Amino acid sequence: MNLQRLRTEYQRGALSEETASTDPFSQFEAWLNEALASNLPEPHAMTLSTVSVHARPSSRVVLLREFSPEGFVFYTNYRSRKGSDLQANPQAALNFWWVELERQVRIEGRVQLLSPAKSDAYFASRPYQSRLAAHASEQSSVISSREELLSRIEELGAQFPEHVPRPAHWGGYLLSPDYFEFWQGRENRLHDRLAYSLQVDGSWLIQRLAP
Repeated sequence: MNLQRLRTEYQRGALSEETASTDPFSQFEAWLNEALASNLPEPHAMTLSTVSVHARPSSRVVLLREFSPEGFVFYTNYRSRKGSDLQANPQAALNFWWVELERQVRIEGRVQLLSPAKSDAYFASRPYQSRLAAHASEQSSVISSREELLSRIEELGAQFPEHVPRPAHWGGYLLSPDYFEFWQGRENRLHDRLAYSLQVDGSWLIQRLAP
């Protein structure tokens, strides 16, 4: 296997200061809509990176469930590794990679818990088996076998045959961005990169970065 020989020339598009939105949320919405219209697999999947109390970074893919000018929303187990990281250090980074469009978006900002009411509403919208799974899985902890997990699901199904309440240790987070970077692949590795940095007055400074 010779990974050094792998080469892809990016030729699908360009990103310029003249055509990009002055608002990063509008720019993100435009690109997300294009990803959705292109029928990409899991266009709302994003890499979430956190840092532990010991300054050790970790990353995993989660799903974006909502976004607005307030920020980006995802849901998880508060006791998971990412939940523990965010409790110790409520700063995180997101990365969207739409390889078919030769684009990525990096987002950084502060994270806070959503209200219990909002988490309740989303939890109630999940499929029944997914709600049981949220109760059954002590996410990121060591378990003896898959059978242990399935047995727990069966027990919970008997306990909650219809209504499954949201576990207190499961809910949503809101990442409020102070930095965006939009990346469009270009030929010869001369990629377009536009960074948006939040200013004290609430405006966004747009700068082009070297590829």
